[in-house]
Amino acid sequence: MLSPPLDASPEDVRALLLPLRNDFSVAVESPGNAFAVGAIIRVAHSFLAREIFVIGEAPFYAKASMGMEKYETVVTVRDVDAFLDATQGRPRYCFEREHARRSVYAVESFPKNVVLVFGSERFGLTAGLMNVADDILAIPQYGVNQSFPVAIAAGIAMSEWARRHYGA
Repeated sequence: MLSPPLDASPEDVRALLLPLRNDFSVAVESPGNAFAVGAIIRVAHSFLAREIFVIGEAPFYAKASMGMEKYETVVTVRDVDAFLDATQGRPRYCFEREHARRSVYAVESFPKNVVLVFGSERFGLTAGLMNVADDILAIPQYGVNQSFPVAIAAGIAMSEWARRHYGA
């Protein structure tokens, strides 16, 4: 774990983290829950994601990200088309249980520069994003609940990426 000097500015910390960043990003479409976005930022920081995309106008509460937004690249794009432009040429793995092609556990390795894409807790992902996905994955569930909170799903996906990248 990196422990920067106590008097380091956010810019100094970002510079220290830059060479340690991993080759994946996280995106959330129309999250509708500002606390969830903050939690995703906090978790993405723990995995040193390259960046976090917020698709659509969605605020996030800095309190939920525990200040980690200062050290992360949070990119807000107005809509799906702008997101597709920003991630052109990069593989996009969408997480959507009802439309999944396979389980995240069946993924042997994630491609370089992958973007892990999540939808809102209420509406999931739009057809526009799923239609251009390189893969659509599900996170298995075993209870009667129909979904995970989006921040939890993002954390599981990042953990699965890290498990494959760094080994068991």
